Amino acid sequence: MRSAHSSGPSAELRLMPIAFCGEIKPGDSLPDKLLGAMRQQDFALEPGDILVVKHKIVSKAERRLVDLATLKLSAFAKRWAKKYGVDAGVIELALRESRAVIRRKHGVLITETKHGFICANSGVDVSNLDGGGHALLLPADPDRSARKLHRELKQRTGLAIPVLITDSFGRPWREGLVDFCIGLAGMKALRDDRGRRDPHGYVLHASVEAIVDELACAAGLVCGKLNRAPACIVRGFHYQASRGSTRSLLRPAANDLFR
Repeated sequence: MRSAHSSGPSAELRLMPIAFCGEIKPGDSLPDKLLGAMRQQDFALEPGDILVVKHKIVSKAERRLVDLATLKLSAFAKRWAKKYGVDAGVIELALRESRAVIRRKHGVLITETKHGFICANSGVDVSNLDGGGHALLLPADPDRSARKLHRELKQRTGLAIPVLITDSFGRPWREGLVDFCIGLAGMKALRDDRGRRDPHGYVLHASVEAIVDELACAAGLVCGKLNRAPACIVRGFHYQASRGSTRSLLRPAANDLFR
């Protein structure tokens, strides 16, 4: 199925940050918070829009907060924390949220999460919470979270708006963090141009573009950790409507040259 907004190139994109005045609390309704924030900023969703949401507000609403003082620490977490001066609770949670530890060095664990993401410390985060007393985990199933938000927004607005849930990860061989899509609903994750010809007539053989990661990065420019805008509307991008899933973005270990 193709969206009415899926044909032809995207000539111009708009990134419209959604600013929040207060904090998201466990159990809050994200559709209510998002639509309320948009009303306060005097804009609304339109056909063809894409909603990009930072995972933190999703995880907070889904009660993925952990009190670090309540954790029973493993011997490894204690040793690792003492050796490198890091929080033993974060290390313990990183281990619990992982299916494998890929690398460990300089106080950082590079893990494969239960979702299949490769990232530092299983995505466990203590920033923008309460100064270090609690840690925030990734959503238990980010694709399911995206589908739920997609469905609830459609019920409230009548619009089938694609939803991307994002987080910031590092990358092999490159400094700095960039945003990646970790949860998806309503559009295809990849654009496959293999078999098409470039302007010089060459047949493309390896051009599969992770468009939802590119949209996540674009939204990250206006949804930083310090500006209280945990969501963004992308307007003007020509996407292909689909159920969508981040599973299609996960490279099989057999094809992964970094492991």
